[in-house]
Amino acid sequence: MATLAQDPSGALSRWATYFRERFPPAQYAVALGAFTWATLAYTQAIHGKSGLPGAYSFLVAFAVTFLLFLQLRILDEFKDYREDAQYRPYRPVPRGLVTLKSLARLWVIGAAIQLVLAASLGTRPIAMLLLILAYSGLMRVEFFVRDWLKAHALVYMGSHMLIVPMIAAFIAACSSEAHTVAELAAFLGFSYLNFSVFELGRKIWAPHEERTGVETYSALWGLRRAVWAWLAAMWGAAALGLLAAQRAGIAVPYAAMAVVLATIAAVMAVRFFSDLSRAKGNTFRLASAVWLLGVHITFGAAIALGA
Repeated sequence: MATLAQDPSGALSRWATYFRERFPPAQYAVALGAFTWATLAYTQAIHGKSGLPGAYSFLVAFAVTFLLFLQLRILDEFKDYREDAQYRPYRPVPRGLVTLKSLARLWVIGAAIQLVLAASLGTRPIAMLLLILAYSGLMRVEFFVRDWLKAHALVYMGSHMLIVPMIAAFIAACSSEAHTVAELAAFLGFSYLNFSVFELGRKIWAPHEERTGVETYSALWGLRRAVWAWLAAMWGAAALGLLAAQRAGIAVPYAAMAVVLATIAAVMAVRFFSDLSRAKGNTFRLASAVWLLGVHITFGAAIALGA
């Protein structure tokens, strides 16, 4: 395989393919931009301030968050390499499109950029960033209990999703407003369940879509139990979001949006079961993405408008 120096156009094409297949930048930018905006807006709102977050704080928080999710994808490539090679050889790393070594370099470059950006906002963001990087390292080695975690899918997901409220706390630390953990608690729980909705939704497949070696919640728990778990996470997120929204003074617009989105999700789930032979798992991926974007945009917009 040619190196970047030997074949720059070919290498750039391979990286473009990698990102398109494993980390679509535009999709992540929209979702994480809304998440960052909502989190910074909340830190303002709990201090009685509306309007837009500071531009520089937003850009730093967004850039670091975007790179954190890219780094999590990279760590997954290392963690899942053997299984991917055996069961999913079509993925970019097993098929030789990019190498683990090149991904490791990308992780290091990302970390260097993150540290510089976080340092520009003071010690709180740096401390949170270092904590997140350390925790992601534990995720990479499956907390040294890989086999046990693999046998307990709910604990596996729960332990890995803890990094999301940690990232939310980092974003909050980028704000100029001082805050306590108690002030952020409802929003951190809201963030945890929001991304749990997305994690569950992307791994619920119709029976005819299941593949050997691909662990989905629908295969591990059974389709109906997986869908119930997904709906429970969504309604739980709605409830915690309402607590945070009340504190931020946007309970009415948030509740209206959350009820509409959660109801639509429930209707989509019912329609999914109405004809399993034609059902597709992207029903849950789409509903999860709409939920994630909808509640975060509502949070940010309502606070910005002083609703």
